[in-house]
Amino acid sequence: MDFKQIVSHAKEYGFIFQSSEIYDTLAAVYDYGPNGVELKNNIKEYWWRSMVQRHANIVGIDSAIFMHPKTWKASGHVDAFNDPLIDNKDSKKRYRADVLIEDYMDKLEAKAEKEIKKAAKRFGEAFDRDQFVTTHPRVVRYLDEKNKIAKRLAQAMKISDLADMKQLIEELQIACPESGSREWTDVRQFNLMFSTQLGNIAGEEGKLYLRPETAQGIFVNFLNVLKTSRQKVPFGIAQIGKAFRNEIVARQFIFRMREFEQMEMQYFVRPGEEMEWYKFWKEERIKWHKAIGSPQEKLRFHDHDNLAHYANAAVDIQFDFPFGFKELEGIHSRTDFDLSSHQDLSGKKMQYFDPELEKNYVPYVIETSIGCDRMFLATISHALQEEKVPDAKGKESTRVVMKFHPSIAPVKCAILPLVKNKPELTEKAQRIFDDLKFVTQCQYDEKDAIGRRYRRQDAIGTPYCVTIDFDTLDDDSVTIRDRDTLHQERIPIREIADKVRQRTDMTVLLQEIGD
Repeated sequence: MDFKQIVSHAKEYGFIFQSSEIYDTLAAVYDYGPNGVELKNNIKEYWWRSMVQRHANIVGIDSAIFMHPKTWKASGHVDAFNDPLIDNKDSKKRYRADVLIEDYMDKLEAKAEKEIKKAAKRFGEAFDRDQFVTTHPRVVRYLDEKNKIAKRLAQAMKISDLADMKQLIEELQIACPESGSREWTDVRQFNLMFSTQLGNIAGEEGKLYLRPETAQGIFVNFLNVLKTSRQKVPFGIAQIGKAFRNEIVARQFIFRMREFEQMEMQYFVRPGEEMEWYKFWKEERIKWHKAIGSPQEKLRFHDHDNLAHYANAAVDIQFDFPFGFKELEGIHSRTDFDLSSHQDLSGKKMQYFDPELEKNYVPYVIETSIGCDRMFLATISHALQEEKVPDAKGKESTRVVMKFHPSIAPVKCAILPLVKNKPELTEKAQRIFDDLKFVTQCQYDEKDAIGRRYRRQDAIGTPYCVTIDFDTLDDDSVTIRDRDTLHQERIPIREIADKVRQRTDMTVLLQEIGD
């Protein structure tokens, strides 16, 4: 489905609402509805249990959003957390200069991909993608141009050459997406942190920041966790929490927001062993995405052309969103930058005594950082499908279905009396619901014809529907319907809980990741 259909479906079925909608909304801020909050909580549980429960040497914390201002001085955010800003003189619209250039690069890649798909369709099984990419003149030209632009942009970003960024925009004749104008201001730096005041103290001495990332809460608690958890290097600290960035252009629904949620883990290792663990976590994280149902063709690694000031290696796991491959998760080798910076500014030794090496050192860090909201968007983008299925009369009809992995579906089982106006059926159905609600997240629905209720449950991704009919009153059995296969079978009421649990228990998903 296209992006507009996904956004529309998300609102219609209670996944995502625009924040403050009755007041004409607040740009780039969203609320999670009844089904959305269930799905989001399930994604967070999947991440937490796979990261903390599955690894004996990873523990969790929940640090405060407000932190001492020196935290952000040590981390480099006060001085270096900037994006290149450019305004169009005619439309008065504001953009990130690097994103304008990246969008141009995406168009070149899309042109190359179009040629590749045409050739693949023409040659069928005989198609050799690698050979075609390296020999077809137009594809080679598109990709060469993209690579040249990428290298130039990376260099400009690395040394903050704002003039060259503007020159590149002009050379590529990039126009304002809103007006088509090519009249641009100079590029300038824009700090992304939101600031506020501590109590009623005005001025710099009372300034606080809303945290732009959750990682620093882990680093400043390194000594506390080390002392209280009795961990040994290598070990990790995980956290899920809100972060805030004053994005120049927040766009593409919940992909880029000003208030968002991160799921991060910082893994502390011996200096010199960081690349070994960097490779380990790359493989571990891609397995996590595949287990939840993301196919290989929708995932890819993308090495950073421009490393952050704290990193000696960085890669993104990109997902093929409806608007192209974009960053879903980052894996970074942060060296000892963070702990050393906090050690220097605070005067506290952020060191670990290694009993095997018999020496103190500041550990190196491997970070895995995934945006929960982006994971949510990736999940619904892949899950939402339109397909042809037989209707009750055997004819072909179209249904919209969310094919979530059953263990993260917002509702696991729907309890549906066959008809509404028969108290003996609704009372029986209500009793089944009251028993099952202690086992899993379920929903009771008696409104509309049974076929419409099936379609409504398909549209929110419910794996099982249980129908209570007149035979149920005689034999205490029900019809259970599978979302994906549409197979229906009669089972005793006493078996419903086990049937649903076998397919939807989070343990099943965790086991799919592997050891």
